[in-house]
Amino acid sequence: MSGELTGDGGRVGGLGGFPAVRPRRLRTTAALRRMVAEHRPHPADLILPAFVREGVSEPAPVSSMPGVVQHTRESLRRAAAEAAEAGVAGLMLFGVPAEKDAVGSRGTDPDGILQQALRDVRSEVGDELVVMSDLCLDEYTDHGHCGVLDAHGRVDNDATLERYAEMARVQAEAGAHMLGPSGMMDGQIGHVRAALDAAGHQEVSLFAYTVKYSSAFYGPFREAVGSSLTGDRKTYQQDPANGREARRELALDLAEGADMVMVKPGTPYLDVLRDIAQRSEVPVGVYQISGEYAMVEAAAEKGWIDRDAAILETLTGFKRAGADLILTYWAMDAARLLRERG
Repeated sequence: MSGELTGDGGRVGGLGGFPAVRPRRLRTTAALRRMVAEHRPHPADLILPAFVREGVSEPAPVSSMPGVVQHTRESLRRAAAEAAEAGVAGLMLFGVPAEKDAVGSRGTDPDGILQQALRDVRSEVGDELVVMSDLCLDEYTDHGHCGVLDAHGRVDNDATLERYAEMARVQAEAGAHMLGPSGMMDGQIGHVRAALDAAGHQEVSLFAYTVKYSSAFYGPFREAVGSSLTGDRKTYQQDPANGREARRELALDLAEGADMVMVKPGTPYLDVLRDIAQRSEVPVGVYQISGEYAMVEAAAEKGWIDRDAAILETLTGFKRAGADLILTYWAMDAARLLRERG
């Protein structure tokens, strides 16, 4: 009998030395490939990040993110309704205020742009979408950092936690189902959880930005939120050289009461995403950030890659690495493509 037996009894070689085991058989048609696909993104896996800007009468395009806009309150309402109709899981809202100051006062003002937008979206879609809000000060501070600065110009971790607690209360009262503490302050999940519970918002959940790297890929986002940052955030965001450190952040956030956890950015950190997904006791999300989006859009505009295929390939890669949920600016495009392709 010709052919060498493999460990599972299959034959490497068949008659005349040709292979008897042919993985290509399961790649023959599109229907067959769909049938045996191991990982499939679904619209219900997707969360759409959206920006709402104070004081604009028309949506303002973000030049570095083609197709993305800073919404008006009214255009955001329409976008939320469309996302619900498309079957997208949720909406993560970011506010772009008209005025900033050293402590980010507009972020804790009940009538600040983000709180107004939360009320608008909840009135539009109710519970059809999971309405989420970014809980961070960087959009609201004139120095662009994610926290309060001390007398030496350093981010004061514990003073910042007090501001986060206040932000959490006003966002919950405005109608957010879920808050996304993203500032990478030590103890932020526990402090925010305690503040919410004390204010009677035990039902509001926390989507922890557990592993958030100090990345070169945030540039377009800073345009989208009108960031005032000079310098960097390396003293509080995670060092890209470190993977093991992410496990420590995960353990802390879980112990402090995180309901879901996140890895951000996505593509450069698939190894970290896999590690976190294997260890986490709660759902795991990944944020496909602005620079990842902009690179694909720029290459597609040049005709160098197939845009739609690249979108779905990146999302499938996140699912294969273990993500339960994906925050992506392509949520609406991806939902359409997934419906079209079955």
